Amino acid sequence: MEYNKLVRDKILEIISAKGGVSKSHIADDEEYKAKLYEKLREEVEEFLKSEEEEELADILEVIDAIIAYNEFSKEDIETAKAFKKAKRGGFEKRIILEES
Repeated sequence: MEYNKLVRDKILEIISAKGGVSKSHIADDEEYKAKLYEKLREEVEEFLKSEEEEELADILEVIDAIIAYNEFSKEDIETAKAFKKAKRGGFEKRIILEES
């Protein structure tokens, strides 16, 4: 079966342990970035279908990889998040804007 997608670091070991054979390569920077974004879309779609916590965990794992790839600071992201929430609010009130 052909996949051509980014997989977790231990997947090849798991396939091998089950007696399977796989073909893989290490992505260069350009491919890795593209595959991270594809994986994020994939994981979001899986969560939207299942609404399971495990799928949210997968989304967070991909986001962590995107943060590391871009050399962003988690602290800076949390600061920006807090700033936006203080300035514009969160989503707790469930407000739906119908017109403006």
